[in-house]
Amino acid sequence: MIHSLNTQNIGPFPNMEITFGDRLNIITGDNGLGKSFLLDIIWWALTRKWPRDVNRRLTQGYMARPNRKQVGKIEFFLTTNAQTPVAYSSTFDYSGQAWTGRPGRPHNPGLVLYAMADGSFAVWDSARNYWKKKGNMDIQDRPPAYVFSPAEVWDGLAVDSAQLCNGLIRDWASWQKEGQEPYKALEELLSRLSPPGEPLAPGDLTRISLDDVRDMPTVRMAYGEEPVPLVFASSAIRRVLALAYLLVWSIEEHKQASELLNQPPANYVTFLIDEIEAHLHPQWQRSLVPSLLTAMSELMKTSVVQIIMTTHSPLVLSSLENVFDSSGSKDAWFDINLVNGAAEITHRPFEKQGSTANWLTSAAFDLPSDYSLPKEKLWQKLDAAAHNENLSESEAHELEQEMHEILPDIDPLWIRWRKFMRSKGWEA
Repeated sequence: MIHSLNTQNIGPFPNMEITFGDRLNIITGDNGLGKSFLLDIIWWALTRKWPRDVNRRLTQGYMARPNRKQVGKIEFFLTTNAQTPVAYSSTFDYSGQAWTGRPGRPHNPGLVLYAMADGSFAVWDSARNYWKKKGNMDIQDRPPAYVFSPAEVWDGLAVDSAQLCNGLIRDWASWQKEGQEPYKALEELLSRLSPPGEPLAPGDLTRISLDDVRDMPTVRMAYGEEPVPLVFASSAIRRVLALAYLLVWSIEEHKQASELLNQPPANYVTFLIDEIEAHLHPQWQRSLVPSLLTAMSELMKTSVVQIIMTTHSPLVLSSLENVFDSSGSKDAWFDINLVNGAAEITHRPFEKQGSTANWLTSAAFDLPSDYSLPKEKLWQKLDAAAHNENLSESEAHELEQEMHEILPDIDPLWIRWRKFMRSKGWEA
């Protein structure tokens, strides 16, 4: 797992220093300030490959580059089996158009998983993406990572005609027909990740057309008696189904590879998730991260699990108020803001806000209120009017007319406004 990361002159960050929590790390910030970019750098630090260098079908995960021909640097510390962080330092070689650094395989004893916002997924496995020794040289004779485009998650991943993964549809169907352990693990994981009151449960296999001869998995929904084929499920359900499948596939394949190599399974799992709330209803946003923490601990009983995720959702942060551990190095919250024309990342204390509205106006999102924009502008006008000693009665009634157009009759602002009008003697 990753212990700390420092960068210079890369992307929106002139200088960045982060020390990660051992369990849960939350990253917030406005669009375009580098949250996804930061996850790409963390993936590279742990695997030494940029996602798109492994799979050209991706539309993100490009190699990071320094700014304006300046010296770019990436330094990081990884936790190893010896429990001692190992330091790495890399600079950008302009002539070779690559990041230099220590040669050989990553000094990483675990699994690295990366769920991208567009449905792409990447896996680095210390057992399967290994390098052989030839004298004093490390020779890579396995894929450097498994990087899936969104379509490949569902239909399978092949490289140079070698089938590396059968994909969600075929694997799920195969596991279900044979009653294999992965299917049981998948059922349990889906149950844990389900939205409150709407359990996700597999249905019977089916066919969806004469031209598609695959056995198609289905999922039971809260409505209707017939289960829904996975390819017809909603975007939110499809994302969680894909997430659950890839977690099970990655961990099962790792266990089998470790057994073939006669070595114990990974000690560490680092899971990167971009926009955890993507496509999810607010009800689901309130439960997914706590459920995921529990599920990951169950899946990897003998391993330390580190999660690093980005979010734009106040509901996600609100859901963590009884889960987040601020007492030591276990959990951490990082917030990215624009300061003097550059992105700056701050390690903030995680303080309970009590409601999602309070989270919206906290340092995580920096909104002046939880109102709609028209109501917020109206509130500013009302506040200015209340402090305007020269306000006329006609101007007050014009404001009141605007209030009727924007506010519902039960809005608390009406109480304050009527009190103000009575104080002026302008209300009948």
